[in-house]
Amino acid sequence: ERLPKPDKGKMRFHKIANVNKALDFICSKGVKLVSIGAEEIVDGNVKMTLGMIWTIILRFAIQDISVEETSAKEGLLLWCQRKTAPYRNVNVQNFHISWKDGLALCALIHRHRPDLIDYSKLRKDDPIGNLNTAFEVAEKFLDIPKMLDAEDIVNTPKPDEKAIMTYVSCFYHAFAGAEQAETAANRICKVLAVNQENEKLMEEYEKLASELLEWIRRTIPWLENRVAEQTMRAMQQKLEDFRDYRRVHKPPRVQEKCQLEINFNTLQTKLRLSNRPAFMPSEGKMVSDIANAWKGLEQVEKGYEEWLLTEIRRLERLDHLAEKFKQKCGMHEAWTAGKEELLSQKDYESASLMEIRALMRKHEAFESDLAAHQDRVEQIAAIAQELNELDYHDAATVNARCQGICDQWDNLGTLTQKRRDALERVEKLWETIDQLYLEFAKRAAPFNNWMDGAMEDLQDMFIVHSIEEIQSLITAHDQFKATLPEADKERMATIGIHNEILKIAQTYGIKLSGVNPYTNLSQQDINNKWDTVKHLVPLRDQMLQEEVARQQANERLRRQFAAQANIIGPWIQTKMEEISHVSVDIAGSLEEQMNSLKQYEQNIINYKSNIDKLEGDHQLSQESLIFDNKHTNYSMEHVRVGWEQLLTTIARTINEVENQILTRDAKGISQEQLNEFRASFNHFDRKRNGMMDPDDFRACLISMGYDLGEVEFARIMTLVDPNNTGVVTFQAFIDFMTRETAETDTAEQVMASFKILASDKNYITVDELRRELPPEQAEYCISRMTRYVGPDAPTGALDYISFSSALYGESDL
Repeated sequence: ERLPKPDKGKMRFHKIANVNKALDFICSKGVKLVSIGAEEIVDGNVKMTLGMIWTIILRFAIQDISVEETSAKEGLLLWCQRKTAPYRNVNVQNFHISWKDGLALCALIHRHRPDLIDYSKLRKDDPIGNLNTAFEVAEKFLDIPKMLDAEDIVNTPKPDEKAIMTYVSCFYHAFAGAEQAETAANRICKVLAVNQENEKLMEEYEKLASELLEWIRRTIPWLENRVAEQTMRAMQQKLEDFRDYRRVHKPPRVQEKCQLEINFNTLQTKLRLSNRPAFMPSEGKMVSDIANAWKGLEQVEKGYEEWLLTEIRRLERLDHLAEKFKQKCGMHEAWTAGKEELLSQKDYESASLMEIRALMRKHEAFESDLAAHQDRVEQIAAIAQELNELDYHDAATVNARCQGICDQWDNLGTLTQKRRDALERVEKLWETIDQLYLEFAKRAAPFNNWMDGAMEDLQDMFIVHSIEEIQSLITAHDQFKATLPEADKERMATIGIHNEILKIAQTYGIKLSGVNPYTNLSQQDINNKWDTVKHLVPLRDQMLQEEVARQQANERLRRQFAAQANIIGPWIQTKMEEISHVSVDIAGSLEEQMNSLKQYEQNIINYKSNIDKLEGDHQLSQESLIFDNKHTNYSMEHVRVGWEQLLTTIARTINEVENQILTRDAKGISQEQLNEFRASFNHFDRKRNGMMDPDDFRACLISMGYDLGEVEFARIMTLVDPNNTGVVTFQAFIDFMTRETAETDTAEQVMASFKILASDKNYITVDELRRELPPEQAEYCISRMTRYVGPDAPTGALDYISFSSALYGESDL
C-alpha cells in the first residue's frame, strides 16, 4: 500500500515525523503500540526498536494464521504438529526446545517438498547439521532468509521463542498456497467420487430393469397361450411346467424386482443427499413401469392357472364321456346287428298259418324290444352332443358313428312298420297262437331289457369329487340290490312259463322245434344274464369301496392342507399388520432398529419351511385332482401372494432405515436429533400408519418453532410431497429436517475450488488437472469438460464453471 511521502530534511524533527508516519500506518492496521514513541526509535532505543519489530512480525506474519478456529501462536503450533506428526523423533510441543535438534524444520520441508531433503538420512545426534540443512534449503529453494544461527540455537538451553516463531511462520506462509490447493483438490475428488458412484448405480439400475422387463416380455406370451392340448397327459405336463415356473423361475425374479426398488430408493436418497438432481430412468424403465408390467404378468398368470384347471376338468369329462359313448354304441350295435336283414325277410309269404301267427307275435316282441332301446339311442345322441359342446378332439369320428346309429335306427323304424303292415295283411295269423310262448316272450323281453340295463348300470363309468357324491352312488347301488329278490321272482316266473311249455309238450307228445317263435331269448339266455348280473354286483361293490377309500384319502389331504393354511394365512396377515407399524414403534438408535428389523426379517425367512410344506401338500392335492376345499378360505394362491407381499414389505422397511442412516451420516446429524425428529413425527402421526396428513404436518412444524404462513407452508409441501399424494412420509419428513439443519456442497463451492486450482483464472488446463487431482478424477473431468471460449483462452483450455453447474443439475453434463 502507498504511504505518505517522507520529509526530506535530516533534522531530528524530520526524522521523528517520518517515523510517526510509519507508526500511524501500523496503527491503522489494528496494531496497538504500547509505550513505543517515535522519539525512542530516532534516539536508537534498542529495546523499543526490537519491541516494535516484534509487534510488526506478530501482526503481519503470525496473527493472520488460522487453523481449525485457532489463530496466531496456537494455530501455528497446531499446524506444525499436524504436518510433523508422521515423522520419527519429532514431537513439537512449543517454539523453543522442540526445535533444537533441527528435525522438526527438516520434517516441515520434507512434508511439502520431499524432493529437497532425504529425511531418512538425518540423525538426531547431529542437530547443527540438521539445522544448517534446513536453513540452506529454505533460503535456496523456498526464498526464506536465514534468520537464525544453528550454534546459537543448540548451545542455548531455551532458544528464543519469538525468533523461532517468526522463522517458522515463514514456512507456514510459503506452504499455505499448497495447503489451499490440496484442500480444493480434496473437495473436487469428493464431489467427483460421489458423481461416479451415482453413475455406476444408475447403470446397474438400467441393466437390472432391462433384464427384468425382458423376462416379463418373454414370459407373458407363454402365459397368454390358451391353445388346449388334446390329451389329459399333455395338459398335465402343461400344469407341471406352470408349477416349475411358480417354484423355480419366478421367485428369483420377485427378489430382483424387490432389489431393483431398493436400489432405486437408495440411489435417489444418495442423489438428494449430495444435492444432485433426481435420477430419471430411461423411458419405460421407471419403477412404476416395472410395477405395471409385473401386475400384467400376475393377471395373465392367474388367468393361465384357472384356464389349465378348467381344461383338465374338461378333458377328464371328455375322456369319461368318450368311454361311455363307446360302451353304449358297442352294446347298441351288438343289439342291432342283423336286425335290418331280419326285418327285410319275406318268410311270411311261404309260411303256414301257424307260422304266420308266430311271425306276428315275434314281430310284436321285436317292436317292444325296439321301443325299449329308444332310450339308449337318445342317450347316445345326448352324449355325442355334449362331446361336441365340450370341443372333443375326435368329434368327427363320434359324429359319424352317432349319425350312422341314428340313420340305422330310423331305418329300423321304417322296416318295422313295413313288416307289421305286411303281416297284418295276412288274415289268418291270430287263431292258433301258443299263449305260453307269447307270454314267455312278453315277460322275457322286458326282463332281459332290465338285465341289460342292470349290466349297463353295473358297468357304468363314474366320476365323483366328494364323499357325499360316492355315498349317493352307494345308496343307489344298495337300492338296486334291494330289488334283486323281486327280480329273481320274475326270473323264476319267466322260467316257470318255459318249464310249463316243456311239461305240456311232454304231456301231450308235442314235438317242439326247440325255438320259441316269438323271441330269440331262451331259458339259458335268461339264466346266463342273471348269473352275469350277480357276478357284476360284488364287482360294483368293490369299485365303490375303492372310490370311497380314494375320496377319504382326498378328504384327509383337504384337512391336512386346511390345518396348515388356517395357521399360515392369519400368521402372514398378522405379520403384515405388525410390519406396517414397526418403523414407527421401534425405539433406540437406527443401528439398533436395523438389527431388530434384520432379526425380524430372519424370523420371517425361517418361516419359509412352513410355506414349502404347504406347497408340498398343495401339490399332492393337485396331483389327486382336488380342486376345492370347504375346510379353509385360504387357497395356495392367497398364501403365495401374501408371502411375497410380506417379503417385499420387510425389505422396504429395512431400506427406509438404511436410507435414514445414509441421511444421518451424510448430513452429520446426531442420534439425539434423529430421535427428536422421530418423537415429533410419532406424536403427530394420529393414525399410526407411518404418515402424516397436511394438517398434522403443519401442527408438527409449528410445535418445532416454525412460523408458517399459507405461502410458506405450500412451498414446504411441494418439497415433502412433490407427487401430491396428500400425506407426508417419515422419510420425506427426515429429508426436510436434515435439509433445514445441515449444509451440503454446492455448485458455487466446487467452482471456487476449481478457481483455486486454476490460479484465479476462468478456465483450467489439462496439465493443471492432472497435477492437482488423482489420475481417475482428472481424466473424468477432462472427458466431460467443454472447451473454454474466451479472448484470453490458450489452446486446450477447459470450462470448469459449466462443468460445476452440470454436476448439480443446473445444466446438461
